[in-house]
Amino acid sequence: MTPSSRTVRRTAALAVTAAAALAVTVAQTPAQADNKPSRTVDVRLIGINDLHGNIEPPTGSSGRVTLSDGTTVEAGGAAYNATHIKKLQSEVRNSVIVGQGDLIGASPIVSALFHDEPTVEVLNHVGMDTTAAGNHEFDEGYRELLRMQKGGCHPVDGCQFNDRYEGADFPILGANVTLAKNDLPALPPFWVEFREGVPIGFIGMPLKDVPILVDPNGIKELEFGDEVKAANRYADLLNWLGVKSIVLLIHQGDNTSGGGPDDCRTVEGGPGRRIAEQVSPKIDAVFSGHSHQHYNCTVTDPAGNPRPFIEGLAFGRELSVVDLKIDKRTREVVRSATVARNRVVTKDVTPDPAIQAIIDQAKAKSGPIANRPVGTIAADVPRAQNAAGESPLGYLIADSQLAATQGNGAVLALMNPGGVRADLSFASSPAGEGDGVVTYGEAFTVQPFGNILQTVTLTGAQIKAALEQQWQVVNGATRQIVLQPSKGLTYSWSASAPIGSKVSDVVLNGVPLDPAASYRVTINSFLQGGGDGFSVFTGGTAITGGGIDLDAFAAYLTANPGTTPPALGRITTTP
Repeated sequence: MTPSSRTVRRTAALAVTAAAALAVTVAQTPAQADNKPSRTVDVRLIGINDLHGNIEPPTGSSGRVTLSDGTTVEAGGAAYNATHIKKLQSEVRNSVIVGQGDLIGASPIVSALFHDEPTVEVLNHVGMDTTAAGNHEFDEGYRELLRMQKGGCHPVDGCQFNDRYEGADFPILGANVTLAKNDLPALPPFWVEFREGVPIGFIGMPLKDVPILVDPNGIKELEFGDEVKAANRYADLLNWLGVKSIVLLIHQGDNTSGGGPDDCRTVEGGPGRRIAEQVSPKIDAVFSGHSHQHYNCTVTDPAGNPRPFIEGLAFGRELSVVDLKIDKRTREVVRSATVARNRVVTKDVTPDPAIQAIIDQAKAKSGPIANRPVGTIAADVPRAQNAAGESPLGYLIADSQLAATQGNGAVLALMNPGGVRADLSFASSPAGEGDGVVTYGEAFTVQPFGNILQTVTLTGAQIKAALEQQWQVVNGATRQIVLQPSKGLTYSWSASAPIGSKVSDVVLNGVPLDPAASYRVTINSFLQGGGDGFSVFTGGTAITGGGIDLDAFAAYLTANPGTTPPALGRITTTP
């Protein structure tokens, strides 16, 4: 497909507005000539999920794939990804490239410094046809997501990567995302591709829990509905319009108990499988994401028929491939002929030169900033949490936030673990192997969201209530999100105690927390808006704004050369 035809198609996609939600959005390519009559059309679907702007090959454990036999393979990188996609396309007559969300957001500095415009340009060049929105597509708010789709310079930073930003050549779908004021779609709910005259419908959406996963302030005008209901609504509509082959792109998936790319070892009761089993029988395949795991499963739809439920490893390490055979007369997928697999994006192929040129441009422009040293560490500072929920890196970040806001009267800081995105490695700095230098780029990779620090007044009772909200029942299952406290705060929690009464012995600087007393507490803007379900924080008073969380972290490393991992023990557990 030529760039001009892709531009025409993108223009058509953007015409799907809330007022025209029930209109079919169609991307039609000419039917290919065939010397032999055929009753079926073969179409290969190539899916990518949770790229998170990793256009460079990811490093460390984030750049490896564990196979079924336990061996590992180095994988990932957009230039290698593009080569694998071209090879997959060359093997078949018809293909469609799709995404399952989180293609942007929480990205390394090489992309994030330019608001992920390099990643969108990469996906445009690869030829992505459509994608679901994930939760991270909303990291900078709904208005910024619309800019990523439509194009235009950033309202604050302008156009830094190129003189112009043209936008995504593919529609970003959100079938369960509506405008709160009128319940009309806030994003296109579906997209239709034609191959050899046969329509294939794609319904895409993020998980319904987006409001507790991103800064609520950026999505106040939106509502996120039930995934199954939204999928069924638009499957019925597509079917009525004559689109009988339908695929769901859902940014929700399951954890696993291990396994390789094509094993199916999803943990029982996962939200992804629930959706995959419950959505309409009219849906022929389910591409999933969000959990950053890999699996290749077959589930049974409500009519008793099999369909694939698949997810590839995050950061561009795998491509999910589903081959469909579609009956030309009925336009239905022949389910028994469906073949699914995950393909590892190995590095034993020639990187695509056009994609590599985009990456090189991003590296050249971001390099002077990314490679600037901001401090040193004496050893690795891992983000992994122990059984009590303690993370050395989480503690270090909380300490940095407390130090940065003591001028606001802060006596305590609490950090959400989901905002800690990577380990801080002693040996990974480009300044030299094993030198302990931390660059701005490495600090950015650890904290990429750019949240504002907020110091609020909370009572001791409110702090205790917030700590109790670390355990929540979501979709019938208990979810645990252990906040990382700054030095000076200690407490214990009980695994057997009921939700709402798990926390005890809360002590601040050696003194038991007084339920009636007021304390100045620093949290980031994500938590202050009620992110991760911590609604107690929205009741904080006397809000005083601070700086950017990343700046506080970098300043702390600069002020404390040779930083060591904080000692654990701030949080303890009891039976």
